[in-house]
Amino acid sequence: MAVQALTKEKVTKATRAQKITPEEYLFLERQSDARHEYKNGAMSPMTGATLKHNLLVVSLIGLLYRLVGKQQWTVLPSDMRVRIGSTSDYTYPDVVVVCETPLLEDSYNDTLLNPCVIFEVLSPTTERYDRGDKFAKYRTIDSLTDYLLVSQEKAQIEHYVRQPDNKWLLSEHIGLSESVTIETLDCQLSLAEVYEKIDLKAESTHRPESH
Repeated sequence: MAVQALTKEKVTKATRAQKITPEEYLFLERQSDARHEYKNGAMSPMTGATLKHNLLVVSLIGLLYRLVGKQQWTVLPSDMRVRIGSTSDYTYPDVVVVCETPLLEDSYNDTLLNPCVIFEVLSPTTERYDRGDKFAKYRTIDSLTDYLLVSQEKAQIEHYVRQPDNKWLLSEHIGLSESVTIETLDCQLSLAEVYEKIDLKAESTHRPESH
């Protein structure tokens, strides 16, 4: 399938586990009204998120902007596509912080190469992937120092930090009285603030999400 032969109408066909090249993926994605991840050579459609998920993402972006904005670091939402260079996969993390000048893949300026801190809000249909294969791929990004998993169901944030020997150290923070120290950003995230607008006692109705 030649890139120049692709059209917008072929986006749907390309999402049916059809193997395509990274170049073909980018062409199709830029023609599409919907977002797709690219993993293992195939496009994977992303669906809408729950209210809790969106509230947590907005809360994280607001808090991070307030805490690290003065450092001239860049806080980006989930519309920022990230390339995982070692695998040529593409993903849309829920929240990304860039600690240096953002490096972009090409002149379209829509694909980031050097994330420093990544947050993923866990969902029932994506949690296994976020903890497993996705994290394994993220770990190959040289610029990445911190990976944080944020629960929708309870006040809990798991924080993985890259160590000098390239191993990752996990710390768990549970409860509204806890705070997460992100040394890379020289800041602390209060779980009480992160979950301020979340009704943790309410039953949530989930629908499938894909990141």
